[in-house]
Amino acid sequence: MESAINKVVLSGFAGADAEIKTFGNQKLARVNLAINETYRNSGGEEVKRVQWFNLTFWNAKADIAEAQVKKGTGLRVEGRLQANSYDSKDGKKRYGVDVVVSDVVIRENEKQQAF
Repeated sequence: MESAINKVVLSGFAGADAEIKTFGNQKLARVNLAINETYRNSGGEEVKRVQWFNLTFWNAKADIAEAQVKKGTGLRVEGRLQANSYDSKDGKKRYGVDVVVSDVVIRENEKQQAF
């Protein structure tokens, strides 16, 4: 049997500055990525919508995200999907999916910088 593949590539814009947390000697950066989509509905009208994705950067990539990812920064990321769950304040079980980033390109105007 062929091994499983868990890979995603996204291109969009940071919805806010990177949020940073530290756990001992580990650093985590979280960023919400907005991807604008346009399509035509069954009536032929153009519809625009925004899809939001949660990005997670660890350690050295978190350091760079902290320094360079601000609201509106253009990003192209590659990573893997990671499902998670947590208990909300109202006691309900909540589920989500994050993109754990392995590679990223920061798009600044026409210039791109990879890390």
